[in-house]
Amino acid sequence: MLKARDIMTVDVHTVSMETSVEELARLFVKTKVSAMPVVDDEGMLQGIVTETDLVSQDQALHIPTVVSLFDWVVYLESEDRFAEQVRKMTARLVQEICTRDVATCTPDAPVSEIVSLMLDKGIHMVPVVDKGKLLGVVARLDIIRSMEL
Repeated sequence: MLKARDIMTVDVHTVSMETSVEELARLFVKTKVSAMPVVDDEGMLQGIVTETDLVSQDQALHIPTVVSLFDWVVYLESEDRFAEQVRKMTARLVQEICTRDVATCTPDAPVSEIVSLMLDKGIHMVPVVDKGKLLGVVARLDIIRSMEL
């Protein structure tokens, strides 16, 4: 049975929390990847950032619907969602747009579990970590390549 260690890509393009969104855009174009792990100086996984995170900065701002009742303002939609949207639109650093709650696997995870994780979470890449340290990633293309073996 194939495991993550057998198919993972180990030469991974990464960024740090302090990488600017401008540099991130240049890296996406240069490397032709659609997602990058975010790591600290010791290689510990801090999050993941995708092209979708970056392009969401250009989306139209949706102002939440409110009702004014006497001196109260009642939001009919989530204030938190609006605040998150504004935060991402004004972001200047990766730390402001990356996802920190990342689905990961260990080097010994069976490929079948990784596929299930991808399908359940709707993700295209799973970082492979050992005690929080990034070892590589398994992307959909890695799984397709493994089918040739």
